[in-house]
Amino acid sequence: METPTESAVLALVPQAEPVVGPERRDLDPTTTAGVPAHVTVLWPFLPPADIDDAVVARLRHAVAGAGAIDCTFPTTGWFGEDYLWLAPRPSAPFADLTACVWEAFPQCPPYGGEHEPHPHLTVGYTSASSPGALRAAEARIAPQLPFAARVEVLHLLVGSREPDSWRVVAELPLGP
Repeated sequence: METPTESAVLALVPQAEPVVGPERRDLDPTTTAGVPAHVTVLWPFLPPADIDDAVVARLRHAVAGAGAIDCTFPTTGWFGEDYLWLAPRPSAPFADLTACVWEAFPQCPPYGGEHEPHPHLTVGYTSASSPGALRAAEARIAPQLPFAARVEVLHLLVGSREPDSWRVVAELPLGP
């Protein structure tokens, strides 16, 4: 297996897998790389070689004041016509976590500073599929919404673009 080249702080949402898992396998290549359904808190994070016990302790401290998140995923959303996602409600707790982690690691702007963070759970995008496939996936997902989720722990994952390369290297409990 290739040496991990990327890392991310994610709110894993296993409750989403029955709804979006089959769609993500076809429409989101990160799924085959081993990234489960999630709401991104911060990506890209540090290079995996720079992650040590002190980094994990700083991450845990950054999120320790946040409580568990009870949310639902009632609707789909789009970034343009190219990116299908599910909207968490409320979204503010996820945005707050992004702000906390980014404040603790200012050298890691969300999405590399390319765009403003917007809490979402990715279903797929056209660079891996087609607009028609995304619309068809949305039609299959919509009748299964809403579903509820509870996030009590964030996860630090490392991996590469290779299949099944992503793995959890630390759990970051939310709350006291």
